[in-house]
Amino acid sequence: MTVVSNDSRFQPINLFEYEKLAKEHLSQMTLDYYSSGAWDEITLRDNRAAFERVKLRPRTLVDVSDRNLSTSILGQPLQLPLLIAPMAFQCLAHPDGEVATAIAAASAGVGMVLSTMATKSMEEVAAVGNKQNTLQWFQLYIHKDRGLTRALVERAYAAGYKALCLTVDAPVLGQRERDQRNEFALPPNLHLANLATISGLDISHETGESGLFTYFAQQLNPAVTWRDLEWLQSISPLPLILKGILRGDDAVRAVESGARAIIVSNHGGRQLDGAIASLDVLAEIVAAADGKAEVLLDGGIRRGTDILKALALGAKAVLIGRPVLWGLAVAGQVGVSHVISLLQDELNVAMALSGCAKLQDIDSSLLRFNQSLS
Repeated sequence: MTVVSNDSRFQPINLFEYEKLAKEHLSQMTLDYYSSGAWDEITLRDNRAAFERVKLRPRTLVDVSDRNLSTSILGQPLQLPLLIAPMAFQCLAHPDGEVATAIAAASAGVGMVLSTMATKSMEEVAAVGNKQNTLQWFQLYIHKDRGLTRALVERAYAAGYKALCLTVDAPVLGQRERDQRNEFALPPNLHLANLATISGLDISHETGESGLFTYFAQQLNPAVTWRDLEWLQSISPLPLILKGILRGDDAVRAVESGARAIIVSNHGGRQLDGAIASLDVLAEIVAAADGKAEVLLDGGIRRGTDILKALALGAKAVLIGRPVLWGLAVAGQVGVSHVISLLQDELNVAMALSGCAKLQDIDSSLLRFNQSLS
């Protein structure tokens, strides 16, 4: 697989090189929007550092000549334990945006979670997944306007999404100072496709700022509680996934509230700075879920060994975010496909070198911690 850089001799061979190369293809405003975290970006950095604190204890003299990376999430098969996290405004990286990402995900047999704040409509993206029966979930919030939430849910169900992924860690938007400094705004040719196509919304386009983005920010509802999950489930038969859980007691409440899966996530360090790294709380969440909900991890994945560590701590699969944007910026669908392929190859090698022929062989005995996880 070939990608293009300004230096024709340089081709990225890992996700870190994709990040470096993406800087050649993105404006400073877009690069900062994608890469920034909240306030001092402590949590953003710690998501990566958490993986570096965990060391591997490989098994030896195990027959790993035939390796199997496949799994299933909520009964739907995946070729490897990977989903693409919900990310806004992907058309800032490439004109094909979320559609290119969906094609790459479907081709690789991995899952995709589409953001409410996508720049391609949920119907366009779903059409890609439906052709190959791939795992696609729709991410949403419970907005102040329940009619808006209901409209999005009904459209997601009609389009063929397999689950609703409710983000629960954003009662208000986190403060990202790079975006404040840049006065981030969508260019005039882009909009929030899933809101723009809902009839009846009174949305003005204000000077220097996307009216749709302003409308979305105003619709975040800090009054949402666990009681509101019952209403959400009453308007759709789709399974409910909660994204943004960082405490064991919240995981218990999630299960009691009917969540079929939990995504351990701190929003990529973009919400509450100083929040615990996702990996550091994963074992606690897995124990609290007690097999009653599948647990996935989001945040900091950059290597196949990172996936191995997350699975060893009990995650059923992981989500990746920013590396997909780097691949998309560099080479569109080809770049995203290459990013997925790199992680697949690295996980394959990591499993072989750790004495694991299949995902079920991965357990916590493979790990040693430089710093206690709690």
